[in-house]
Amino acid sequence: MQSQHPSDKNDVLRTKKDAFKIPEGVIYLDGNSLGVLPKNVPARIAEVVEKEWGASLIKSWNEHSWIDLPVRVGNRIGRLIGAPEGSVVACDSTSVNVFKVLAAALSLRPDRKVILSDNGNFPTDLYVASGLKDLLNSGHELKIVDPEDVEAAISEDVAAVLITQVDYRTGRVHDMAGITEKAHAAGALAIWDLAHSAGAIPVDLEGAKADFAIGCGYKYLNGGPGAPAFLYVAPDHQDKVTSPITGWMGHEAPFAFDLDYRPVHGINRMTVGTPAILSLSSLYAALEVFEDVDMADIRRKSVSLSELFIAEVEAKCPQLTLASPRDPEARGSQVSFRFEEGYAVMQALITRGVIGDFRAPDVMRFGFTPLYLSHQDIVDAVSVLADILATESWNRPEYKTRAKVT
Repeated sequence: MQSQHPSDKNDVLRTKKDAFKIPEGVIYLDGNSLGVLPKNVPARIAEVVEKEWGASLIKSWNEHSWIDLPVRVGNRIGRLIGAPEGSVVACDSTSVNVFKVLAAALSLRPDRKVILSDNGNFPTDLYVASGLKDLLNSGHELKIVDPEDVEAAISEDVAAVLITQVDYRTGRVHDMAGITEKAHAAGALAIWDLAHSAGAIPVDLEGAKADFAIGCGYKYLNGGPGAPAFLYVAPDHQDKVTSPITGWMGHEAPFAFDLDYRPVHGINRMTVGTPAILSLSSLYAALEVFEDVDMADIRRKSVSLSELFIAEVEAKCPQLTLASPRDPEARGSQVSFRFEEGYAVMQALITRGVIGDFRAPDVMRFGFTPLYLSHQDIVDAVSVLADILATESWNRPEYKTRAKVT
């Protein structure tokens, strides 16, 4: 259906939707969990498989620069998160990268024992931090506070502050610059998880003086399911830290096959094993859509879409309670509403082609990806939601049976 909403007429991003493969009849509000397939990716993957792997075989490590893909992808991501060239590398998973950068940060503050985080952080970050402190067995403590208490909890015994910038449930945004400044004033280091930030909101790692960052490639970056994650190390720290997993790709001469480990200079020292070429190629191709995009334009449209969504839901769906900050400057590119039977409502929505997701215990999440969503999509989606609630068509056994993935 062609856009009808007045706000779509002057949308500078309106042609970007053509770059994505969106199934007919689907309004996709789950890009904050898995991004849509960019149309250029299948051809690129076919080329890598058939021409590079199929024809060139192992020669492709040099002939097609496979060996440099982690940094090439990292540089494309770096432009979106305010990171200088050579400070981001794409590799491993977000959880593995949390382990690596947190271990690196703790190595820079050996006399401090507190890892500070908040209870709005994505749980895997907390699991990794807890596992690392237990592994180190050196008296470290994982201190978890409420999100609004993070700054006040930064004291001189804190080694590192580990924070997800955008809360995965509510979309609440932490003040990166303010928290990083407070951490540095106390002698601590700041680690930022950008899983729900990269490609969704403007991020300025260099300007905020962040020490480390991590994030994933499969949400707003549209790299595909299980796409490689990325990590950032501030240039001043790069030659002071090494990965706690000292694999051959982080060696200064991996093909010398020396028996002693000597880390390479620069961001590559945070890599470990052989790069996942097919996945990295997919992510690299997916990032092309951002090459001529200003993140400020994405943010403006994101706010417009989310404000419209809230207004429409609150006017037509009084059964729901807003779980996200009302101030658009205080939330990322998602909006969450609470409803006791939120899981069943979401399943009914998905059945009718409006795809969001659910987070326990009662949160329905709706992500806004400005590259492929219109204002008319928002109006149409809320109309379906309102009908489901008014008719209680969600109240069916098949909608209440929990699947493995929610």
